[in-house]
Amino acid sequence: MPDTTNILCPKCHSPHTYAMDAYIYACPECGHEWNPEEVSQYDESVVKDMYGNVLQDGDTVIVMKDLPVKGASSPLRSGTKVKNIRLTDGDHNIDCKIAGFGAMALKSEFVKKVE
Repeated sequence: MPDTTNILCPKCHSPHTYAMDAYIYACPECGHEWNPEEVSQYDESVVKDMYGNVLQDGDTVIVMKDLPVKGASSPLRSGTKVKNIRLTDGDHNIDCKIAGFGAMALKSEFVKKVE
């Protein structure tokens, strides 16, 4: 049995978790239930697009919203296809190169994965 002191919810990171039985814990804030011994299945490095599709390095995405670009006279238009993305940590979790704009960092919440 794992150490039950200071177990945070793996989904919302709430400290207000409680044991339901010997192997299942619950979070009253988000309703998530889990087994602390299997918590490694929750990989926080997973990056998803605006529709919940998992993104990986090398994927092609489409920008789904006009995005302002610092130092550029025009915004990055919705519908722009971005090839060969690279995932990074941080707020802007996609690094890429876009023709006409150069190297850029995007947020995954504004893109859609091309299947």
